[in-house]
Amino acid sequence: MKIALRMKRKINRSWQVDVLLFLLLGGFGAFMAVPLIYVINNAFKPLDELFIFPPTLFVRNPTFENFSDLFQVMKNSWVPFSRYIFNTVFITAAGTFGHIILASAAAYPLAKHKFRGHKVLFTVIVLSLMFSPHVTAIPNYMIMSTLGWLDSYQAIIIPAFAYPLGLYLMKQFMEQIPDALLEAAKMDGASEYRIFFQVVMPLVKPAWLTLLILMMQMLWGTDGGSFIYSEQLKTMHYAMGQIVQGGIARAGVGAAVAVIMMTVPIVTFVLSQSNVIQTMASSGMKD
Repeated sequence: MKIALRMKRKINRSWQVDVLLFLLLGGFGAFMAVPLIYVINNAFKPLDELFIFPPTLFVRNPTFENFSDLFQVMKNSWVPFSRYIFNTVFITAAGTFGHIILASAAAYPLAKHKFRGHKVLFTVIVLSLMFSPHVTAIPNYMIMSTLGWLDSYQAIIIPAFAYPLGLYLMKQFMEQIPDALLEAAKMDGASEYRIFFQVVMPLVKPAWLTLLILMMQMLWGTDGGSFIYSEQLKTMHYAMGQIVQGGIARAGVGAAVAVIMMTVPIVTFVLSQSNVIQTMASSGMKD
């Protein structure tokens, strides 16, 4: 009884501590939001207000000229801007979907089927996380060149399938699924494919929603790098980058570009975050 009361005293906090934590976390949150607020306000500032010193956080004379100038530049592009949008959406959707399916399918046997050499294989996967993309750029280029995939969608989409972080996250999450649940499904006559798609995948929804956020942010911001040369296959990130290269005169357009490019990842994160929290709160299982 005394131990329980002592633990209760430790768990229960006073309202003063709660207020202090609220203010502390609120302050950190506001501080982290300052760059986002600054970029959004810059997109609506006229050109002369962008170069005021000291710079102002909030816009004084809001205008949509930056966005109208941006759309005018897009309209005059010799490659239809809708083509850049299509390339970006297609690469992002295909790469994200393929990575989630492949990472989940590879993580399932590593987590639930202890075959010979699975520890060595998982160690290799973990070690691959240590290598920067810049280190593997030349080998990736040589592989794409050998396969004849340079200057094609495959050069961006296929390497995204093998992103090791996704496999690592899915494997760690699948290990939390009780083995008794899978054994019960097998006793009911379910095949491995049915267990994977109808039992395992719904239970690891928080993990693949997290991968959805990570992969979409990574692929949405890709410009093709050294793999795509044709202008018709370039992404929206590349096109926006070329627009910003106009110098000081396009500083406002650059701010508008930043707002447009970050809108989709932010919306995706907000929507997926709510689903992740809800799923993690309702799908906890114990063996």
